[in-house]
Amino acid sequence: MQTHTLSIQNKQQKRVARGGKRGTTAGRGTKGQKSRSGHRIRPAQRDLLIRIPKLRGYRNKPKSDFNIVLNLSELSKIKADIINRDALKAYFGKDFRDEIKILDKGEIKKAVKVEGVKTSKGAKIKIEKAGGSVK
Repeated sequence: MQTHTLSIQNKQQKRVARGGKRGTTAGRGTKGQKSRSGHRIRPAQRDLLIRIPKLRGYRNKPKSDFNIVLNLSELSKIKADIINRDALKAYFGKDFRDEIKILDKGEIKKAVKVEGVKTSKGAKIKIEKAGGSVK
């Protein structure tokens, strides 16, 4: 026998869950997720992603397109003739980084010009009926 004729025999891996000497647990210990057949531990990141949309509460509500919504009845309280972002900033006393939209809830009696603020169709019709204009 010479060294170049020797063949290296690979040690076979232990075949789990085949009975024999290992008995009932087959070398997997007892109970638990890892002892079951076909076990697969899910990654923690996936669990977090699944959990996020199910969160309840006012902090997790979907945000609307228009964060500030005005009704026509509030427009009559503003003293400016031209209603734009600057007039609304003076009326509310805060700076707007978000979109503003005027809705047609309520009535308006004075003629008002609306510039640079989005309005609903109904609000536009009511403003124009009162003698105002929308740009």
